[in-house]
Amino acid sequence: MTAEAPIAPALSHGRLIPVTVHFDDLDALGLLHNARYPLMVERAWAELWQEHGIHFAGDWAAAGDACNAVKELRVSYEAPVTRPGTYAVHLWLERLGTTGLTYGFRFCSEDGAVTYAQGTRVLVRLDPGTMRPAPWSDAFRAAGRELLHSAD
Repeated sequence: MTAEAPIAPALSHGRLIPVTVHFDDLDALGLLHNARYPLMVERAWAELWQEHGIHFAGDWAAAGDACNAVKELRVSYEAPVTRPGTYAVHLWLERLGTTGLTYGFRFCSEDGAVTYAQGTRVLVRLDPGTMRPAPWSDAFRAAGRELLHSAD
């Protein structure tokens, strides 16, 4: 008789993006430093949007939908990450407005079964010339709709 790995819960919404915690991401007590969680989430989002041809290369005018700013970030730490290795970030959109969006995230085990931290982030799309709110492009909105979490 062989032991079987537990089956990870199926995602009902969003995407699970693999991330790596390195030894130097841990603090002096051997825990993933609290500031690293949002950084890992940001890297996961960057990877996901690059799949849709959306990326930021340091040029505000050419950035398109990547020309945005964070309005709010909320993180709740649920359980400590105590070792380097492969984990995942579960990403989804809670709201996709005309010029802003709210996304949800979970920093979790590689299979998505264990949640270490979770939260939301509000972004506002900016016009590169005025730095005022501007509408998301149709292409961005189409990609974003695939990630929307609808209440069942």
